Amino acid sequence: MLFRSPESIKLLQRNWIGRSEGAEVDFFIGTPGTPANAAGFAAWQKARAAARFPTQPGEEVVRVYTTRPDTLYGATYMVLAPEHGFVDRLTTPAQRAAVEAYRQQASMKSDLDRTDLAKEKTGVFTGSHALNPVNGQPVPIWIADYVLASYGTGAIMAVPAHDLRDWEFAVRFDLPILPVVAPLEGYEHSREELALERTIQGAVQRPFAGEGTAIHSDRFNGTPTEIGRAHV
Repeated sequence: MLFRSPESIKLLQRNWIGRSEGAEVDFFIGTPGTPANAAGFAAWQKARAAARFPTQPGEEVVRVYTTRPDTLYGATYMVLAPEHGFVDRLTTPAQRAAVEAYRQQASMKSDLDRTDLAKEKTGVFTGSHALNPVNGQPVPIWIADYVLASYGTGAIMAVPAHDLRDWEFAVRFDLPILPVVAPLEGYEHSREELALERTIQGAVQRPFAGEGTAIHSDRFNGTPTEIGRAHV
């Protein structure tokens, strides 16, 4: 198993974000500072396939919490809270000064300030990568103050095509955006989605945060969101 449903919801999630249901997913790190090596990733996948999802994630992975495991194929980067315990280990020497400066700035903000949807997204690349567990693609690991250490695992998989905050962050830092859910026929984009649209090479692109049918998701293509969420 690559993920499991968490046993409880954090107090902050209940009181501020609202109750949600999701899953925990482990992303293989490999050697910090480089895309994880293929041999190590293959050995890790084999070991995981033969065992239950571990209660504790271990040092070889970053564990994230997500309410949309069906969008795992669209995770193109990861974000850790600046306070996450792995930040020091994952930060490369070249990125050390920038990461430390950003962490200092984030420490001066309240949780409400950090999660304000209207604020411009900020963040810093750690210099390290993890591997997406479903396709082995390397994903850069960033820190950003819109992720809170007190919510979930303090780390997220970023799926910018289907999350408004991730979309804003990806556009701000020119990170890949891969749609993996197609809206149902007749879907009308929300005002928030329309407000974030952009034009690239003559084509209009905008985030889609709703449910639909899986695309670009290997064997799950054509699967409705509700089913994909339970079986990815």
